[in-house]
Amino acid sequence: MSAPRRAAVLGSPIAHSLSPVLHRTAYAELGLEGWTYDRFDVDEEALPGFLGQLGPEWAGLSLTMPLKRSVIPLLDGISETAASVDAVNTVVLGEDGTKTGDNTDITGMVAALREHGIDKVETAAVLGAGATASSALAALARICTGEIAVYVRSEARAAEMRGFAERLDVAVRVADWADAEEALHTPLVVATTPAGATDALAAAVPEMPATLFDVLYDPWPTALAARWSAYGGAVVSGLDLLLHQAVLQVEQMTGRAPAPLAAMRTAGERALADR
Repeated sequence: MSAPRRAAVLGSPIAHSLSPVLHRTAYAELGLEGWTYDRFDVDEEALPGFLGQLGPEWAGLSLTMPLKRSVIPLLDGISETAASVDAVNTVVLGEDGTKTGDNTDITGMVAALREHGIDKVETAAVLGAGATASSALAALARICTGEIAVYVRSEARAAEMRGFAERLDVAVRVADWADAEEALHTPLVVATTPAGATDALAAAVPEMPATLFDVLYDPWPTALAARWSAYGGAVVSGLDLLLHQAVLQVEQMTGRAPAPLAAMRTAGERALADR
């Protein structure tokens, strides 16, 4: 039996998170009987206190909104991948107590798209401009050979995305959210917005759309994803992203690879169906 270790997902709100289901399934499949994975509702104000009380039994943390950027000053270091977009969704705790941040969303997005047969596109569009949008931009930098259009609601967000584009050395055109319908005609659309934000775009889905990557998984399908599928387009879901980024987290936190993707997928699909 392995030594007892702890991990958890932090965020606010967090009750909806499927991460415990995925990580616990991985632990069971890997024979890590002494490992536990929980969820804690932690906001930006409470984060420093939570991190400060972690003991040596802690192996790692998964982070969701609103913590992906606010955690960075509290860490001992972050990976180049995380630094490229100023966003951390994974914290690995070393035996000496060091806390190192990484971003598995980026590699997870690339892996999810590859699983659906997409490893290169000529152009793409991103809906939204938060922490997940910057990760999407970094993922697209690896597979998009041409321009990436990013649709945002404010000039502040526009400036931020231009900054990430320069840092990532990708060709980005920032556009106003009012023109987001035009994004639906690109070969790959990545929707990174909160629930309901893209519902109004569903009516504008063209005949024979290409590929939509919608990072939401609950509620699912979104109105946009449902219309996209109805019109014969390919859809990559938020569950696909959650699975692939969780696989990487499990491998980093436990030191065991490969993580059991198939078993984790089955558990996640079952949990969603039961909601």
